Amino acid sequence: MHPKSVSPWFVLLMLSLMFSQGFAAASDDTLTRLFHLVEQLDIQHQGYGLCRVLTAEQRKTAKKNPLASGSPELYKFVDGSLHVVADRATHRVLVMYEKIDNAFRQQIQDLVGDLFLAFDEPTISAHDKVIYWAWGKKGKFSRYQFDLAKEKKQPLTILATVKLNSELPIMEKTEEPASGDVYVIISSDPVLRFFQ
Repeated sequence: MHPKSVSPWFVLLMLSLMFSQGFAAASDDTLTRLFHLVEQLDIQHQGYGLCRVLTAEQRKTAKKNPLASGSPELYKFVDGSLHVVADRATHRVLVMYEKIDNAFRQQIQDLVGDLFLAFDEPTISAHDKVIYWAWGKKGKFSRYQFDLAKEKKQPLTILATVKLNSELPIMEKTEEPASGDVYVIISSDPVLRFFQ
């Protein structure tokens, strides 16, 4: 699917559905434990933390800049270029989504550089357009851990991911087009399963 045709909420829905197989409903205690596990990974972007409770200031921002939500359990808002989805009951961040339309290659490289500074080496990269960082209970998975798990056909238990998807190649220099869309989505699929 062409990046220009992908809405943030469609991406959220697809991420949720991709990992729904075999999921059984769990208690509030299980969700609370999961929130704490993900929060301890300390995955932050633009001052927001995944599964972290919004600060009083961030809640004010949410009230001033609301977006339509398709679920009474969730609320959505925008802070600058960052879209945030939060749990209405706990005010914890469920998804962070940032998209830059018609970004120049330098803007894309700057964003990638910021993510590398924040999260270090990625777990997976593909086609010079997609980069993933993935975390388990003990922290971020390395590329070696991912490749080894793939080789042994023993899938990693992933708690959270950061995904960057660029319409333009990130490093390869090409003449055309001069700009393209880029987005970053930060989420925890095990957490999102509770909100389907």
